[in-house]
Amino acid sequence: MSGTARAQQGSPPPSGGDPGWLAMPGSEDFGQLTDPFRDELLAHCYRMLGSVHDAEDQVQETLIRAWRSYGEFQGRASLRTWLYRIATNACLRALENRNRRPLPSGLGGPARDPEAPVGAALPEVPWLQPIPDALFGSVPADPASIVASRAGMRLALIAALQYLPARQRAVLILRDVLGWRAAEAAELLGTTTTAVNGVLHRARVQLEQVAPAQGDIREPADPGDRALLDRYAAAFENADITALTQLLHDDAVFEMPPVPTWFTGREAIGRFLAARVLGEPGDIRMIPTMANGQPAFASYLRGHDGVHRAHAIKVLTITASRVARVVSFGDPGLYAAFGLPRALPPATIAAPAPRP
Repeated sequence: MSGTARAQQGSPPPSGGDPGWLAMPGSEDFGQLTDPFRDELLAHCYRMLGSVHDAEDQVQETLIRAWRSYGEFQGRASLRTWLYRIATNACLRALENRNRRPLPSGLGGPARDPEAPVGAALPEVPWLQPIPDALFGSVPADPASIVASRAGMRLALIAALQYLPARQRAVLILRDVLGWRAAEAAELLGTTTTAVNGVLHRARVQLEQVAPAQGDIREPADPGDRALLDRYAAAFENADITALTQLLHDDAVFEMPPVPTWFTGREAIGRFLAARVLGEPGDIRMIPTMANGQPAFASYLRGHDGVHRAHAIKVLTITASRVARVVSFGDPGLYAAFGLPRALPPATIAAPAPRP
């Protein structure tokens, strides 16, 4: 297990004098009951909140609340449904009086001058965050379930969900992502089937206005796409702007929270990267990873002392064998969630062969 939600194997000790604790299982028993649901609860909370850190906090809150109220659990619903009820309500409370988590492209239009200085970072904005596949990833048994699981975590979908009011978001996730019946969602939310269907209709209408088409998004599985990713990483590491721009769609998008500036179009992105990002060959190292069911790279930038330090988690969207979107999350605090170091050891360089 990894991440904050896995850092504490047991639950907190009981508060003194609470008789409800008498009916509760021991720490190990409770862990055995709930551990199988941790990954999916984390994915659910992440879809609701758009932050891996907040999601981990709410999973931990869910398990604490479940522990404390386990004596009241009567088995009328399954343990899974009961935990989802607690988690959903915890997320709804967390979303009260809280702004949505945007990406830069959700705040304004693209920049017009790729060679001008970019805007200052806005750390005070609660930006959308990526989530490592390893955190939500007990692998489903069949290929169709694997694809469906990844599709429900796509960065574009999570960004689009941010536009929905919290209760609409919960209903749409329960019904359209998790596939719950209307009656099940209504029972979980303490409302009627008619109300759930009405909320779902409004959520679908709004989502269609902001969510991009998903049909052309590729799974990073075929050899051609793996080769594309290898070339993309090599182009960054070699500071080869020509090779890099050839891998982009004509209308590709490049954004980089917490900086609000973003660019669209192969030519504009190429000019920006050449002027502001790429330096000398070897300045950037790229470590492959996976986030939101999509290919990603952890980039490390070489400092004046020669050490490569955490710079950005880059999540890529591939369509039609080209890179259609890159979201470069410039938050070194994310690296721990990905199980990655904040700095890389020096690259091993082969000694030159002795001259004859």
